[in-house]
Amino acid sequence: MSLSLILPMSAFALAASISPGPVNLVCLSSGTRYPIPRGLVFVTGATLGFLVLFLAIGLGLYSLLAMVPGLETALRWAGVAFLLYLSLRLFRDDGRLPADDGRQAPGFMAGALMQWLNPKAWLASASGIGAYTGGDVGQLWLFAALYLPICWLSLGSWVYAGAFLRRHVQRPGVLVAINRSLALLLAASCVYLLID
Repeated sequence: MSLSLILPMSAFALAASISPGPVNLVCLSSGTRYPIPRGLVFVTGATLGFLVLFLAIGLGLYSLLAMVPGLETALRWAGVAFLLYLSLRLFRDDGRLPADDGRQAPGFMAGALMQWLNPKAWLASASGIGAYTGGDVGQLWLFAALYLPICWLSLGSWVYAGAFLRRHVQRPGVLVAINRSLALLLAASCVYLLID
């Protein structure tokens, strides 16, 4: 594989992974609420969930969606419902930072599941595969190998940004405002998904 293929694949993976989206907002929120290692568990689940989705689409899952009427619509509605549930939980948060580690942070399976219900992940997978692999399975695996560290580091940077906010913003009122803003952005992304 030539560098002329690796560099554009990497740039696409970075742009798709680091740009704001539902998973990135949950990473940011997790960083403000929980210790960094807990946020990175979610990041790992989201990264591996995305890679499985990416490979499944590249190996033919997207064709199945075209053949089964209603499946794509059902996935879209399930994704919207899940994202609205997360935005409601975030909106209702009281802004108090947990004193102990007993609160339930989004975990590995939540991250993996969220990618499968995330239309941004489906779109990034389908468009990236279409643009860069040309149906070549070897290039698909190369793209997936490049996506792995890029996606993990991109999502991890959102957790660290949340941790930065946590260290510098200790007042519950400010965190409530941040959480509600993130919740509204997450809900707005759902409205966009329903209109699109």
